[in-house]
Amino acid sequence: MPTMPWGSSQSTSLSPPAHPVRVRLFDPEFAADPARTYTWLRQYGDVVPVELAPGVPATLIIGYAAALEVLRDPNTFPKDPRRWQQRIPRDCPVLPLMMYRPNCMYTDGMIHSRLRQAVTDGLGSVDPNVLREHVEHSAEALIREFRSAGKADLLSLFARPLPLMVLSRTLGCPPVLSEQLAAGFKGIFDGVDAKRANAVLTHGVAELIALKRRDPQRDLTSRILAHPAGLSDEEALHQVLLLMGAGAEPEQNLIANTLRLMLTSDRVAGDVWGGNLLIEDALDELLWTDPPIANFAFTYPDRDVDFRGVRLPADQPVVISFAAANTDPSTASGNRVGNRAHLAWGAGPHACPAKRPAQLIATVAIEKLLDMLPGIELDASVTELDWRPGPFHRALTTLPVRFPPVSGGLSASRP
Repeated sequence: MPTMPWGSSQSTSLSPPAHPVRVRLFDPEFAADPARTYTWLRQYGDVVPVELAPGVPATLIIGYAAALEVLRDPNTFPKDPRRWQQRIPRDCPVLPLMMYRPNCMYTDGMIHSRLRQAVTDGLGSVDPNVLREHVEHSAEALIREFRSAGKADLLSLFARPLPLMVLSRTLGCPPVLSEQLAAGFKGIFDGVDAKRANAVLTHGVAELIALKRRDPQRDLTSRILAHPAGLSDEEALHQVLLLMGAGAEPEQNLIANTLRLMLTSDRVAGDVWGGNLLIEDALDELLWTDPPIANFAFTYPDRDVDFRGVRLPADQPVVISFAAANTDPSTASGNRVGNRAHLAWGAGPHACPAKRPAQLIATVAIEKLLDMLPGIELDASVTELDWRPGPFHRALTTLPVRFPPVSGGLSASRP
């Protein structure tokens, strides 16, 4: 049996130690099979100790009801990390993703409400019909580049570039700048040269804000800048950074992971091709079992908190495991089709404001792929698929597929 990622060389089986040790969420062993780790941890309850990076302790919430309690109680579990980050080395790989920014993810109360209103109103102004059309055109352009080859890596050639194309258009971001920013977000999520990646992101979005101040257009960035909330350049920069972060890395993983589910599950594939399961329902099944953002929604109690029999230290991160909470045995159900009570989009005042456009982008992208590449199959065994290490995401390294080569102009139709 392989060694479990407990951060202890003595943990070589599923037999629990006398006391739980901190699970190292950044280890490749954890990335390879996180569900096994969550199952092992459940014997200790809903609140367990973890390590987000070497020397960075945190508490992980793995129970569904416990997660909801934390997400809905910003008074006990505030979002401001500034006291915590004072004790963290500046080169810590998770700091750029967890550090304070004046955006609606790391604030509470009236400040949060003001910043969030600018974001939600901006997103609400995005016409879903226009968004759908742009996703279709972008997806078709990408698929045409590789469909005659008969094989492709759907991650690098489709799932990764498509959200960037859509996001660039929606935010009014020049393509060259958006590619640079996407590389920065990948570095932050992977924890690889994260300090440099953060600098690249901040500089790039500052350029975009300056561009839209000079020349506002009918795009999301310009709408946020013009919002009655009167955001400063710094505030607007960090709201746009937040939207880019949510629209790039998590969206590519949502698309890729749902495609993986459809290509590896005979039941899901049969139901989709047979017309018994909508793409939206396949997405939700994935969000229940393997959400693309697995551990997130950081909170930082400003005092010691007794929570479900565990003392949570002040100024130490409390992190929600959406993946573990969604698969909590208490939520088990025989049929989850149409059940959208999972926590993949969060809950409470900080629930994801971009849920609807994110679902639409993934749904339309997958529909277009299936229409244009009938007969698509995974070009590897399930065990050959690798997952990128990292404490926060659930992300493939590649998604190789094969399909009958298609040439010519018109799209194929799904059988």
